[in-house]
Amino acid sequence: MKKLFLVDAYALIFKYYYAFLGRPMRNREGMNTSVVFGFVKFLRDIQKRERPDLLGVAFDPKGGSFRRDIFPEYKANRSETPEDILLSIPYVKRVLDAMCIPILEVAGYEADDVIGTLSQKGVEAGYDVYMVTPDKDYGQLVRDNCRIYKQRGAEGSIEIVDREAIREKYGIDDPQLVRDILALWGDASDNIPGVPGIGEKIACKLVREWGTVENILENVGKIPGKQGEKIAGWADNLRLAKRLTTICLDVPIPFREEDLTVCDPHIDQLRGIFAELDFKAFMNDLTNLAPAEPLPEGPRQEAQTQLAEMARAKSAAAKKAALAGQGNLFGDPVVPLPAAQEVPVAELQAEAEAIQFRTAQTTPHEYTLVETAAQLREVVAAVGRYPEFCFDTETTGFDIFNDRIVGLSLAVEPFKAWYVPFLEKDTPEYAEIVRPLFEDEKIAKIGQNIKFDLMVLRRLGITIRGRMYDTMILHYLLDPESRHNMNALAEKYLNYKPIEIETLIGKGSKQLTMDLVNVERVKEYAAEDADVTLQLKQALYPMIEQIGLQHLYFEIEEPMIAVLADIEMAGMRIDSEALAVYAVELNRKLAELEAAIRTEAGEPNLNINSARQLGEVLFGKMRIAEKPKMTKTKQFCTDEDYLQLFARKHRIVDLILEYRGVKKLLSTYVEALPQLVNRSTGRIHTSFNQAVTATGRLSSTNPNLQNIPVRDDMGRRIRKAFIPSDDDHLLLSADYSQVELRLMAHLSGDESLIAAFEHGEDIHAATAAKLFNKTLDEVTSEERRRAKTANFGIIYGISAFGLSQRLEIPRKEAKEIIDGYFASYPGVKKYMDNVVEKAKEEGFVSTIFGRRRYLNDIASHNAIARGLAERNAVNAPIQGSAADIMKIAMINVHRRFAAEGIRSRVILQVHDELVVDMLRSEQERVTAIVTECMESAAQLKVRLIADAGVGGNWLEAH
Repeated sequence: MKKLFLVDAYALIFKYYYAFLGRPMRNREGMNTSVVFGFVKFLRDIQKRERPDLLGVAFDPKGGSFRRDIFPEYKANRSETPEDILLSIPYVKRVLDAMCIPILEVAGYEADDVIGTLSQKGVEAGYDVYMVTPDKDYGQLVRDNCRIYKQRGAEGSIEIVDREAIREKYGIDDPQLVRDILALWGDASDNIPGVPGIGEKIACKLVREWGTVENILENVGKIPGKQGEKIAGWADNLRLAKRLTTICLDVPIPFREEDLTVCDPHIDQLRGIFAELDFKAFMNDLTNLAPAEPLPEGPRQEAQTQLAEMARAKSAAAKKAALAGQGNLFGDPVVPLPAAQEVPVAELQAEAEAIQFRTAQTTPHEYTLVETAAQLREVVAAVGRYPEFCFDTETTGFDIFNDRIVGLSLAVEPFKAWYVPFLEKDTPEYAEIVRPLFEDEKIAKIGQNIKFDLMVLRRLGITIRGRMYDTMILHYLLDPESRHNMNALAEKYLNYKPIEIETLIGKGSKQLTMDLVNVERVKEYAAEDADVTLQLKQALYPMIEQIGLQHLYFEIEEPMIAVLADIEMAGMRIDSEALAVYAVELNRKLAELEAAIRTEAGEPNLNINSARQLGEVLFGKMRIAEKPKMTKTKQFCTDEDYLQLFARKHRIVDLILEYRGVKKLLSTYVEALPQLVNRSTGRIHTSFNQAVTATGRLSSTNPNLQNIPVRDDMGRRIRKAFIPSDDDHLLLSADYSQVELRLMAHLSGDESLIAAFEHGEDIHAATAAKLFNKTLDEVTSEERRRAKTANFGIIYGISAFGLSQRLEIPRKEAKEIIDGYFASYPGVKKYMDNVVEKAKEEGFVSTIFGRRRYLNDIASHNAIARGLAERNAVNAPIQGSAADIMKIAMINVHRRFAAEGIRSRVILQVHDELVVDMLRSEQERVTAIVTECMESAAQLKVRLIADAGVGGNWLEAH
């Protein structure tokens, strides 16, 4: 059968807006393009995957629908439409016009009604109909040859909702009864009130037993108890709800094939739109936007021409209306479309062609293979005459200690590079030839993630000296929340698409074995890396200078590269035997908890790791919640955040949470860490990430040693397994004391907060004394705990609700604590207000060293997005400054150790803590150096304090 696809535009628009809300896509002008990208991609996927014969996209019309006439409160609870959506809608419609996909709108009727009417007529005309929407209301339209088509989950798989799926979800044979279930249950998103006390589960049960709302009302006397009374008392509202939830099937719109026919797209228009939006991937695939099957000649071909003319006219009319400031379908003023739309198509086309990706095949270049030692000496001599050069290493893998180098590429001018294969027999000789080049302090070195290459060369006995430019870190300073990999940067700044590694080693392969593969192909790939990275440096560094971030790069980020390389190569020794003993203990604890949970549940065979079984016990059998939260698959929700709401109220929940904590501890650390010990060094070598967090803090991976638990005894026991390198060493742990609160005192200038630190008071006790009007001696431990939560919570912009959750107190009391805090420290409140206002003016906030955090949503009309940006505006200067201070301390410790011939080594950094593998004979000097460097890293209005401890393992030292 032929296929008809009907798309609910706004259901998808809102879906993609919220899907990308945490990290939206933006074009060069800063416009949020997530909605348009998601919408267009899904439409293209439908056309490629399903090859529909007919296709239409339905929009809600301006002015609302008949439902608001019969119920003025319909959808009245909805907040103002986010401006990013309002700006996106004209682009969505422009794309649809350019793709020649019919737009469906009927005054007074919602998209649901238009799709409902056309779906019924489509089935009658002999089509298989697919309604593209995630909206549950469409369930009532499902029938033979008419189904819901929706995207499921992050992986983008497709779910087809048919009669059987409706039966499985609601337990009804007739999908039309979905509207009756919704009427009883209500629809919060549309502000349709349901019968008080009746949720989805009871609504389904009533409809299964009695059928339609009308039949339920006729038989309401037979429904026992309060349920029947509530329904009887709600009769008029229930009838109204049924009208509101019923999708119309008689919208005045004809079903004509020619009205739903997709004609050939207008490639020039699409190219222009995609150029505006920076959709380079779509621009490279413009030829795949045509209908899957050519249209037959005759009437449908004539219809195609007519539709194209109509689309152009409609587009022009819409554009004219928008520029005239007329209202849109939300009843809000239309934001004028960008001026770029007024540019003639020819100019847009020229701009679009200019930004299409160049590739090695389309770009003239000169990549030379260096095949002998004599040639290499000539290349080194030539490169050495330049003030800087770019390099890149190729290796068989990412294990510095066990994988080996297989090649080196060098570049000094754009589009020119050399590639040097390092066969095993040649490696020692070649290393000696290139050594002087890398160790010349007068020549700057350029690389992408240069830390890795630095360690590769260090394994060959080569030390990189002189200034280093890392393009990954340069871009991180410019745009910390975007991607920093070379391919993404090349596409963004050079309009160039590099060769993918999979083209050399095959998809799914993870290692290079360059001795055997085609060396010419490897040369193109490897030399291109050096060439592209050189060009990226030339593009990015002037931007760094333009906004004055060169001091941040050269004083903090560049020196950190070598510091982190040293730490990673040193590694940490662990006591695997101690962890094995602890694993036995934790497994025993798990067994005890498992038995206790089964006893509480009264289910001897309960599988505690089964979310379904657990949910049925907690919410189906034990009924610990009156209206339990459900997952998308209609199972009871049992995730940790939700179960925390019931902690300390139900013993079984406490046991389950403890069980999960122990299990995570066991699998993530106790059993996993010994498996990560490097076979060559006998140590764990974590990788520190310098360009990941938006605030400037370091993170670590493989393994993540920064997330080892420290709040409870079981988590702290893991630290006990981290031990010195040998009996001649101890571990030193030096930790900043309340650095973020000290930074708040410095930035806010609050006199009371500064005074508390200057007098050496317990800052949390001092805050408690102010909050509860007591002397320091009178403050209780509980009051101090609340003050501590407030102190740190305020830094993170905590709300009264959030504080009430953390302290388990009423929201009113939490609000009083926050108000009291600001009354006690008025400078803090003033600082927070000022930094938010400044962020709105400038679009970013800065640390005390100039590091920027850009806040695109700081002036958003969307309260959720704006609130998050405001919290980041307050917190980023504090977290970022703390990160910068720690980095400066690490750099200074590194330099002092080198200058004074100290053999002890920093082996770990975790948040505000440094860990040193310290020679016993150097204890006094090392302790002094580390504390001095940490405490002098920045001059603040209050002193920085570092507390140092020493021990035979990390736990003892900390």
